[in-house]
Amino acid sequence: MPRMARVVLPHFPHHVVQRGHNRQVVFAGDEDYERYLEDLRELSSVLEVRVYAYCLMTNHVHLLLGPGEEVAAMGRLMKALAARATRYRNRLEGRSGTLWEGRYKSSPVQTETYLLACARYIELNPVRARMVVAPGDYAWSSYRQRMGEAECWLDLDPAYLDLGRSGPERRLRYARFVQEGVPENELTLMREALQRGQLTGNDRFVDEVEQIIGSRIERRRPGRPASRGA
Repeated sequence: MPRMARVVLPHFPHHVVQRGHNRQVVFAGDEDYERYLEDLRELSSVLEVRVYAYCLMTNHVHLLLGPGEEVAAMGRLMKALAARATRYRNRLEGRSGTLWEGRYKSSPVQTETYLLACARYIELNPVRARMVVAPGDYAWSSYRQRMGEAECWLDLDPAYLDLGRSGPERRLRYARFVQEGVPENELTLMREALQRGQLTGNDRFVDEVEQIIGSRIERRRPGRPASRGA
């Protein structure tokens, strides 16, 4: 069966996941994480793709990206990130071959309803994986930037900015929002949307996207379930 074409929408956030080939480790030490984040910061600026959230796990990455009018820029960003990490790893280990799965997964996200929830989902990944107790304990997600505990180069999304009139007010409200955890229905929606290339949003968002692209993206029947650590 031919795979579904990836849907990328201009000026919409997209939840993106890329995994290591055969789920192999892609970040073996601090320098690996640091290099990837430096590349993400540089390339996203050059390609004019907004970065709203990220979390680098041992064998995969979660990104919340916002392409501008040129939607192909998001694909170029992911390709360049993967290529740089692969060259670095191959040179370091004296090997050749691929580091990542050939095709990353992505899902357009409904801004007003799920954007903030998607950022929370991403930044709580290491907590769900029981790597840390609290999101602020993990060095390789965007949570510390958002909380003012690290240099912030994130693009602050409109949903986050709407949390308050000042930085401290936003941080306090977001921290409380994250402490609530991800409801099971949101967890299921986001995992399934990524797994099947669907939309992260409600029926109104499905209607809105249909008007933009001229075809309807309905929820498809479940296939292979996503892994628990996704």
